[in-house]
Amino acid sequence: MDSISSGSSLQFLAKLLRDSQEEEDDDDDEHVPHCSVSTMTPGSIGPVKTETPDAFQVKHENSKTIWNTEEVPEGSEFDDTWDPREQPEYEILFKQSVGTEDVFFGMSRKDPSTACCEDIVVKIKLPETKFADITLDIQDQVLDLRTPQKKLLLHLPYRVDSQNGKARFLSEEETLEVTLRVSREFDFINFA
Repeated sequence: MDSISSGSSLQFLAKLLRDSQEEEDDDDDEHVPHCSVSTMTPGSIGPVKTETPDAFQVKHENSKTIWNTEEVPEGSEFDDTWDPREQPEYEILFKQSVGTEDVFFGMSRKDPSTACCEDIVVKIKLPETKFADITLDIQDQVLDLRTPQKKLLLHLPYRVDSQNGKARFLSEEETLEVTLRVSREFDFINFA
């Protein structure tokens, strides 16, 4: 007897939870199950949801394009998985300029973390390579290095100023050293 009374109380509760607008438009008996409690589900409480076909359509500017340029990550045009050249050894270092007021007095807001570094230094070992054989392309978050024997596509940990960087080839050590200025949005506040 309790299950019948609880089933009817669920039906009354379902009626209370429905929108008053949909009650006027639709007949109340259509959405409330009459036969038993087992046919009522949590989805039958409340207003009936209708799916709109426009929700799944993607708007394209040009109907022949497969994807938008914003969807393609930066540097993916350089990624060549079929290239047989091996990746050289490299090392990423962070550099910051500090003075005595930073080291001894702690007067600035700098700390030893990478968040306070101004430059990224990438050291790439290129044995048996001439300086003339090196092709280097730097974008905001990608370093692309190619030689006849080696290839390196490196996604940088921070955005860099791709127009103002320094590269030098140390022929004694057979190492290319690339220094890039980190460009963060709020550096002018943090390092004032």
